[in-house]
Amino acid sequence: MKTEKEKMISGENYFSNDKELSLDRNNAKKLLHKLNITEYLMNGNARTILKILLPNAHKRIYIEPPFHCDYGYNIYSGERVYFNVNCVVLDAAKVIIGNNVFIGPGVHIYTATHPTNAIERQTIEFAKPVSIGNDCWIGGNSVICPGVTIGDGCTIGAGSVVTKNIPDNSLAVGNPAKVIKTLEK
Repeated sequence: MKTEKEKMISGENYFSNDKELSLDRNNAKKLLHKLNITEYLMNGNARTILKILLPNAHKRIYIEPPFHCDYGYNIYSGERVYFNVNCVVLDAAKVIIGNNVFIGPGVHIYTATHPTNAIERQTIEFAKPVSIGNDCWIGGNSVICPGVTIGDGCTIGAGSVVTKNIPDNSLAVGNPAKVIKTLEK
């Protein structure tokens, strides 16, 4: 029998208030408090906190506090990834970020989602992974929805809501985000 955490990570319906998942979120919150309040600067202490909070991220990740995530361990990043201030990553499923990715201020990345049925929503949650390719720029206050893949070399315009996959080397803008231009490699 799978644990609720195993169900969550595999994309199955799960109970988010499970004891193990609640403990994991609380541990992340304690680390985030240290990062966002105690340190607030990217220094040696902040890097140590990030190694614990984001064990699957490359050591060359840079985060401008404040930052928020649910678990941290589901965030996988390449090198030279930059998160500007006020970013939120709801990482109930994997969030895979390539190399050389710039994420603007106030960007939200969501993997967690819920049934549309109100009764089911009271006890069930599920998550869909998000992937962002290499050499991308995600403009400020954009939202990336559950299950979305953004290809390599993409730019997402500020304030966009990405609800569908974006092919490589695309400029996508709007709500919902639409590809308006193919970019040169």
